[in-house]
Amino acid sequence: MQRKLTVILSADVVGYSALMERDEAGTLTRLQENRKTVFDPRVAAHGGRVFKLMGDGALAEFPSAVAAVTCALEIQSAMAGGELQYRMGINLGDVIVEGDDIYGDGVNVAARLQALAPIGGVAVSRNVSEQVSGKIAAMFEDLGDHTVKNIERPVHVFAVKPQTAAPAHTASAQERTQNVAICVLPFANMSGDAEQEYFSDGISEDIITDLSKVSALWVAARNTSFTFKGKSVDVPQVARQLKLSHVLEGSVRKAGGRVRITAQLIDASGGHVWAERWDRDLNDIFALQDEISEAIVKALKLKLLPEEKQAIERRDTQSAEAYELFLLARQFERTGSERVKPLIVRICDRCIELDPGFARAYALKAMAVVEMTQRGVAGYNAEDAVATARRAVELAPHLAEAHAALAETLGRGTDLNLAAALPSIETALKLDPDCYEAHLCGGFVAIAGRRYHDAIRHFETACAIEPNAFRPAGMVVQAYEAVGDVEGFRAASLRAKQCCERLLRVEPDHSGALGFFVNTLVDLGEHERAREWCKRAVLFDPDNVRLQYNLACAMAQVDADLACAMLEPIIPKIPSGWRRWIEVDNSLDPIRNHPRFQALQAAYPPPP
Repeated sequence: MQRKLTVILSADVVGYSALMERDEAGTLTRLQENRKTVFDPRVAAHGGRVFKLMGDGALAEFPSAVAAVTCALEIQSAMAGGELQYRMGINLGDVIVEGDDIYGDGVNVAARLQALAPIGGVAVSRNVSEQVSGKIAAMFEDLGDHTVKNIERPVHVFAVKPQTAAPAHTASAQERTQNVAICVLPFANMSGDAEQEYFSDGISEDIITDLSKVSALWVAARNTSFTFKGKSVDVPQVARQLKLSHVLEGSVRKAGGRVRITAQLIDASGGHVWAERWDRDLNDIFALQDEISEAIVKALKLKLLPEEKQAIERRDTQSAEAYELFLLARQFERTGSERVKPLIVRICDRCIELDPGFARAYALKAMAVVEMTQRGVAGYNAEDAVATARRAVELAPHLAEAHAALAETLGRGTDLNLAAALPSIETALKLDPDCYEAHLCGGFVAIAGRRYHDAIRHFETACAIEPNAFRPAGMVVQAYEAVGDVEGFRAASLRAKQCCERLLRVEPDHSGALGFFVNTLVDLGEHERAREWCKRAVLFDPDNVRLQYNLACAMAQVDADLACAMLEPIIPKIPSGWRRWIEVDNSLDPIRNHPRFQALQAAYPPPP
C-alpha cells in the first residue's frame, strides 16, 4: 500500500437525475461532449489526471493546489449559463494509491466539499485556500466549519470565485486603491440586550456604506463582512483570504439616550493601527458616524475628496429618533411574523411624521402594506402600496431599497403580476448588488417563471445578507428541489429548519417560521413530527390563511387528501392574484392531478 500527499478535485453534475428523467439520451450526449471538449482537456492542461468516473461525477488528481483551483474555475467559467452545471470540491490530503486508483480521507473530504459548493461553484478546504491565496486571481469566502458524513473532525470550508467575476466597479476600485482594502466586521452588540442587535447591525451597515463612497478605498460588501458575524476572527487569515490591507472591528453599547461606540483598525499582519472610543448622546449619532468614517480614512492615510465628504455626510434623515425606529422596523420586517406587519406600518408612519422626507421609511412601509394586501387584510390596498413606493423613489431615486419596494408593490400586489417587478429589480441591483429586498423579490419572480437557478442565486444571496431571514431560507429549498439538486436541497432544508427553530424559541407562534418549519420537517423525512407540528400550528393561529396555505404545501408532499382538505376552506378567501401563484407553485405539483385539487382550480381559477 502506497500513501502520498496530493490534491483531489471532486466534480458532480447538479440535478443529474432530474435531467436524465426529462431527456436521457440528450443529457448523456451533452455530458459526454462536455467531458471530451471541456472537462478532460482542461484537467490535462493543468497537469491533472481523471482517475475515476462515476456516472455524472468525476475525481481528478493534481500536482498542486494552484493547478486544481485554476482548472476548476476555468471549467466552471466555460460551463456558465449552460444546462449542465457542476459543483466542485478540492482538498489537499493524504491518500492511498492502488494502481491507477486513489482512496482515503483525502478523497472523501473532496467529495464532501463538492456537496457544499454552490451551483456552478467551487469549495475548498482551509489548507487549499492557504496554498492558493495570493497566487491566482481568485477571492475566498469563509463558509465556516461543517460537520460532514464519515469525517470525524469538522471541515473548514471556503468558496472560491474568480476576481474577474466581481462587478466592474469592484475591480476598478481595487485598481485605484493600490491595495488599500478594508473589511468592516459586524460591530458587537454590547448593550446587554439581544434585542438591541438591530442597532449595532445598522451602525455596521452604515459605516460600510459610508466607506464605500471613498474612491481611494476598496470595501468588502456587507454580504461578505456579515459572514463573520458572531465568529472568532483570525484577522491575518481574513486579510489573506479577501486580499485586504486592513480590518475594522468594534462594538456598540446603547443605553437610554446615549450610545458608546468603540472601533479599532487592524492591519493585515494583525497589528493595531488605530483605536478610538466615542461616548455620545444618541441625537449625535449621524455626526458620530461621519466622524468614525473620516477617522478611518485619516488613519489609512488616504485623501478624502470634498464631494466624498459631502456624500458621507448626506443622510436620508436627520432625525435620530426616526433612524433608530427605522432600524427596528427593518429588523421586524426581516425576521418577524405576519402579525408585526401592522406594527411595521405604524413605526414607519411615525418615522415619516418625524421626517416627511425619509425615503427608506416610505419604502419599508410600502413592502409591509403590499404583504397585507396580498393576504387580503382589511384596510390595506395595492394602490396605496404602489403610491408609497413611488414616493420613496421620488425622494431618493438612487436608493436601491426604494426601487426594490416598487418592485414588490408592482409585482406582488393584488393581481400578483410578478413580471411587472423585473425592471425595478434590475434597477435596484444595479444601484446596490447586495440589496436584500431586491434579491428576495427577484427570487419570487424567478420561482414564478420557473427559472429555478436564478431563484437559487437570488435567495442564496439574500440568505448571505441576512442569515436570520426565514423567507429566503425557506424558499430556496423549493428551488433546489425543482432542479433535482439533492445535496443542495438537504443542506438548504437543514439551514431553514435551524433558522425557524431560532425564531420559534423566541416567538412560539411565529406564523411564517411555523409554515416553513413544517415544510422542512417534511423535506427531511420527519413526516410524523411534521403532522404533529401542523396540528400545533393550526391551533396557534387558526385564522391565518397564509399559514394554512404553507401547511397545505407541506402536506402535499405526504398526504394529498389532507392537503386538499386544508386548501378547500381557504381558496375562496384568498385574493385573485394569489391564485395565479398557485398555478406556478411547484410545492403543489404532487397534488395537481388529484380530483379534489382540480375541482378547486376549476371553481376558483386564476385571473386571466
